[in-house]
Amino acid sequence: MSELPAAVVDEAERLTRLARAATDDAEREAYREERASVLADHGFTARVREDDTNAVLVCYPDEWIDDGTVRTDRIDDTDRAAERRLSGPGDPDDWLHVAAHNDRVVARVAERHGDVHAANARAFADFMSNHYARRIETATETERREFREEYFVRNAWPSAEQRSVVEQSLTLTLDAARSFATDSAP
Repeated sequence: MSELPAAVVDEAERLTRLARAATDDAEREAYREERASVLADHGFTARVREDDTNAVLVCYPDEWIDDGTVRTDRIDDTDRAAERRLSGPGDPDDWLHVAAHNDRVVARVAERHGDVHAANARAFADFMSNHYARRIETATETERREFREEYFVRNAWPSAEQRSVVEQSLTLTLDAARSFATDSAP
C-alpha cells in the first residue's frame, strides 16, 4: 500500500486550481493532463467532487477504480485517499496549516530579498490566508489583482518603497512559495 506524498497532493491541488481558473479550454485540459501524469507516477487518479456549496479534490489509488468508477468494495483503507477542499467553508485546522505555510514563505522572502519585499510578502500572505484560506502559490491572477488594487492599498499601509516594488515582490513571493515544492521533491 503506497501513500501519496504531501508534495504530490500539493501539486495536484495547484494544477486543479489552475485548471478551474483557466478561461481557455486547451489550457484547462493541459493542467488536467499534467495533474493526471503527476498522480499516475504514484498510482493515483484525481476526481473533483462538487455539490452546491463545496468542491473537493480527491486523489484515489488506481486500484480502487474500475472503468472510471470508484468501487467501494476495493477500498481497503480510506486513509490512502487524499482530499483537498477547493471551495466552501474552511476548516480551522486547514487554515492553521495554510497560515503556517504562508508564514514560511514570508520568512524565505525576508531571508533572500530583504525587508521591503518581506513586508509585501507578509501583506500577501495575510490576504491569502485570511480571505481565501489558501496557500500563496494557489492565487489566481484575479486574486493577485484584487490584492494589488484593493487589499494592498487599503489594508497594508504600504510605504512608497513598498508600493514601487509590489509587482516584483509578488513575483518573488510566488517563486519562494513554489520553491518549497521543489525543496521536497525527490
